Amino acid sequence: MEIYTAERLQSALSPRPIRFVESVGSTNDLARQWLQQGGANGAVVITNEQVQGRGRLGRTWFTPPGTALILSLLLHPPATALHQITMLGAVAIAEMLDQLGAHSVAIKWPNDVLLNGRKVCGILPETTWDGSRLVGVVLGIGVNVRIDFTGTDLAATAISIEPALGRSFDRVDLLKMLLASLDRWSAHLGTDALFEAWRARLQTLGTSVLIDQPTGQLRGLAESVEPSGALRVRDAGGRLHTVMAGDVSLGEPG
Repeated sequence: MEIYTAERLQSALSPRPIRFVESVGSTNDLARQWLQQGGANGAVVITNEQVQGRGRLGRTWFTPPGTALILSLLLHPPATALHQITMLGAVAIAEMLDQLGAHSVAIKWPNDVLLNGRKVCGILPETTWDGSRLVGVVLGIGVNVRIDFTGTDLAATAISIEPALGRSFDRVDLLKMLLASLDRWSAHLGTDALFEAWRARLQTLGTSVLIDQPTGQLRGLAESVEPSGALRVRDAGGRLHTVMAGDVSLGEPG
């Protein structure tokens, strides 16, 4: 049986500073408090159950106990690299899945990691400022390990690692792999290397997209991405749009 306790996690991840709680509303909330108290770069908050997690665009992200990797990583990046924090999370998760032997891994703009065409994780960075001084960033991550989506509204769009790969995993081993990948890529924050690694995995490019934005819907062809992370979409009339955020539905290539 998998052992997921503060003692085992501390031993496995030492000397990294960690805080483990059995259940929490949101690991990002705890991580932001730690950040404001001087938490070190690379420190991590981990939980076994999250009941009030936040997702993009104000969504909630509930994770049942024992079913996922749920963590928030403390980072002290340069302010010029803030636009790459979501790239960091997506690339690191995709790399972990590669190492597990997954063959159908891609990123849907901006930061949804897809396994066999379905979403396997959630990523939410939150930045903390003290006036004009950047205190740091917490990178919230939830990766579905053994959540059963059968018979739910998410069955067609969400997936977990274990049923997808047909074998069981120890979440402590997965966490070690993920944090190692996050460490490797966080050293490249603000560089072309991280941007290129993210862009190379984008399934969105070259496909028709429908994007829901606060200002309305945009339909067109996703042509490229900018180093800022913005998506460039050409509509049917030939006009090129720069999209910074929105909900994307993918169509057919070309």
